[in-house]
Amino acid sequence: MMDHLSCLGPIDPQIEREGKLVPALSYLNQFDRLNYKAQSGELTTAEYALLNKLDLGELYQFEQARELSIDLLIRWLSQHKFKNWSKTETEGKDVTEEMKTERAREIAALLNDPEKWHSHGRAIDMGTLRGEVKLKIDSFEDNPKLYKQVRHYFELLKDYMHREQLFSFVHTREYF
Repeated sequence: MMDHLSCLGPIDPQIEREGKLVPALSYLNQFDRLNYKAQSGELTTAEYALLNKLDLGELYQFEQARELSIDLLIRWLSQHKFKNWSKTETEGKDVTEEMKTERAREIAALLNDPEKWHSHGRAIDMGTLRGEVKLKIDSFEDNPKLYKQVRHYFELLKDYMHREQLFSFVHTREYF
């Protein structure tokens, strides 16, 4: 569920490097770009120096972070979001587990495309998710009581985070 203020971000795993978070996909994409240029004989001396500085073990870590984020999203969508999806919307066909997994894989690939979203900090709103990603999303604005409760909780949480100087916060059923 979302409302007009809700958003998701792209799947772009962040890796801590020298005390700050960096997008793993930016390293992988630049490595691929430089590797392509090297294979086609277009690599400059400066680019060659940059390519030599890349740590292959670190690149492997970045690849693993990318694959983990994709796998987790596919599993979450297949098992939770699509749990009650039994018929296709347009043709009324029975939905199989393989169809759920394939649709989750399509969504993960789209949300994992840094060329499309350009930034880890990009907010993807409900309209974009519905329109471009073709993700079915319920709006909790359709339920005034729920909407009021969620907005109230959000405002309290925002105040708490500000007061405690928290950058991020996770609230689960197990702990607050």
